[in-house]
Amino acid sequence: MAIKNVPTLNEQATNDMRGAFEHRATWMYLLMDEARKKGLDWNDFARKAIFRCGCMTGENLKAMMKDPSDMVEFSTVFGAGAVHKVFEMEQTTADENKFYLDFHYCPLVAAWQKLGCDDKEVELLCDIAMDGDRGIAHEFPAFEFTLGKTIAQGNKVCEIRFNKK
Repeated sequence: MAIKNVPTLNEQATNDMRGAFEHRATWMYLLMDEARKKGLDWNDFARKAIFRCGCMTGENLKAMMKDPSDMVEFSTVFGAGAVHKVFEMEQTTADENKFYLDFHYCPLVAAWQKLGCDDKEVELLCDIAMDGDRGIAHEFPAFEFTLGKTIAQGNKVCEIRFNKK
């Protein structure tokens, strides 16, 4: 499973934002690595903390919406702005029942690779980081979140899926 994670966009503002995301991923890894050295299992604390952060983000997104059960409106706030280019997001579906994004690049994966993490560790870090998205989804009871294929698993894209319940 060789991870291929190569950006295709090369714009200064996007690269600057990617650097900020890589820095966040570096902090995440270093904090978790120090905790591991103290005998803590990542699954016992990191997932909960990142999920809580996602819940906070979800609350902020909800506050920007008129109707938090409206999938089309949700599609205008989740992944909006500069972050769209950072992850090279492709919106594949956005209707009243589904909102699907494919991420073609991940700066978090890039950071973990630069830190020397092996592919298996990158895959675990990715899944833990995705607890943030799971936390966002938790704040939208009308939606169900599914993580499909990921770049960290060696796939070409990360499949982010929201379906109406």
